[in-house]
Amino acid sequence: MSFQAYLDNIKAKTGKSADDLKKLAEKKKFLVKGELDPKVKAGEIVNWLKEDFDLGHGHAMAIYAYFKGKRE
Repeated sequence: MSFQAYLDNIKAKTGKSADDLKKLAEKKKFLVKGELDPKVKAGEIVNWLKEDFDLGHGHAMAIYAYFKGKRE
């Protein structure tokens, strides 16, 4: 599955784009000025996405990768 397919599936499941989730992560202080806070561990973000949006591990990790700058 391509990275874009992961993002498309996440939007279909949650109704939120990767950018929408990025804005929510900024409100939760996981990101500061669009950049990951170095004190925040991947597991914290993955757990948030699993709990609040019912994402599986792979999809949550795709969003984490998006937060780190991956686009393809």
